[in-house]
Amino acid sequence: MPRFLFSLQSSTVARRTRLIILTLIMLCVSRFGVAQDTPLLSGGVGFLSNTNAGNTTYTPIIEPLLAAPIGRHFLFESRATLLEAFSPGPNGYIHTHFTGLNYFQGDYIASRHFTIVGGSFLIPFNSYNERLSPLWIGNFQDVPLATNLGLMGTGTGVGGMVRGSAISRPKYSIDYATYFSARSGNEQFNSERSAGGRASLYLPEQRLEVGLSYNRLLQGTHENFYGSHVWWEPKDTAFRLRSEYARGHHAQGYWIEADYRTQAFGGLESFIGRFEPLFRMQQTFRRDTIVSDGVPLVNTQQADFGLDYNLPHSVRILTSYSRQFSSAGNANKWETGIVYRFLFPAWKGK
Repeated sequence: MPRFLFSLQSSTVARRTRLIILTLIMLCVSRFGVAQDTPLLSGGVGFLSNTNAGNTTYTPIIEPLLAAPIGRHFLFESRATLLEAFSPGPNGYIHTHFTGLNYFQGDYIASRHFTIVGGSFLIPFNSYNERLSPLWIGNFQDVPLATNLGLMGTGTGVGGMVRGSAISRPKYSIDYATYFSARSGNEQFNSERSAGGRASLYLPEQRLEVGLSYNRLLQGTHENFYGSHVWWEPKDTAFRLRSEYARGHHAQGYWIEADYRTQAFGGLESFIGRFEPLFRMQQTFRRDTIVSDGVPLVNTQQADFGLDYNLPHSVRILTSYSRQFSSAGNANKWETGIVYRFLFPAWKGK
């Protein structure tokens, strides 16, 4: 899960202390700077399990998110991840933990066509990183195999970004995001020197979005990354289709995901309507084996089958089974979990 952060671990008190200090700074800045609106504290809490080759890992996790407007044109936002992992070891379960910030940014909203972003931000390549990576949004625990392509290893940049709606008409709209990131070796805000962006066309009558992405790594061996995404949510249905394709210098891949909730037995809030069957197909292809780019080092196919249940009060039960095929060996994976999404004002508004 990034979750691009899951593979990182920290056992130092210093890292946790820095996160607490940064969180306090966020709260203080927003509390004394807000003139018009109330800051919102949101996020998700979950308990996840992952069974692979007969070994089960348990992960309690929390991802708090703060969005604090400052006056009419400024917005501060940040999301953090705090997790504990219990995995099998030679003498029982091994305990590890991670604490860190996903991003830490300030936005100046000049108009609906132009927003300037500064700080540590999620790289705007394709759609998964910005839209589906939060714990409480994604349908599956694991990110697609090709997601790391174009995200420069960490999924975040440190620098600046400009984004907004280039054109907005009743029948179509075009939005854009372009960024530059400096190289940062900071333990908390790690990034590669890179630049790029994304443009998307949305057709509201068809409820169809098509986007193109391009990023370039500007340090070491310079590399180009190309991406595209398609989202379709037909009107008056609870069917959703999402897909991405990404190509880098060493690998390429795609994923297609579909989910559906029926309204035929009393609507989406009925017992049957709360069930949400899922399916995701994905493949990665190697161009060489010099660098992995976070993608398997052999050509890989994977089918993911899921069944989520949407309880009241923003609680979801997640279940899935995955079957992976590759020359390195076939594998099965079972995952279950429960996630709660919370949202409330950080404090009472005036």
